[in-house]
Amino acid sequence: MSGAGRFGVSMDRELLQRFDQVIESKGYSNRSEAIRDLIRDYLVRQEWEEDQEIVGTITLVYDHHVRELTDELTNFQHDHPDKVLSTLHIHLDHANCLEVIAVHGVGKEVQKFADKIIGTRGVKHGRLAATTTGKQLR
Repeated sequence: MSGAGRFGVSMDRELLQRFDQVIESKGYSNRSEAIRDLIRDYLVRQEWEEDQEIVGTITLVYDHHVRELTDELTNFQHDHPDKVLSTLHIHLDHANCLEVIAVHGVGKEVQKFADKIIGTRGVKHGRLAATTTGKQLR
């Protein structure tokens, strides 16, 4: 790894043992790889909170029998073409649907969009899973 920096970390032995158990169970070859992933994850989370561009998915489970819900969800997405990249719709059973909406935009705005659509009457559960576009990470 060119340009790599090194640093030492001191911590309680029990905490270090627990960390080693977790990274072994996840298949990391060494602590450095695990710590790099933790730092990247922290930096990505910072992007969500700042005015940085993010990408992600909004996953919804809803009852399609709720009056006008399907139209309301569709119209809301059409009203925000700057945020919606694509939508996947799956019929789970006679009453329930799963919808996955691929989104992009400024972190705070995408979160606000997700909160609004997840809070729509008839949506049983929803979650935004966001990540970085990768532009800020090496």
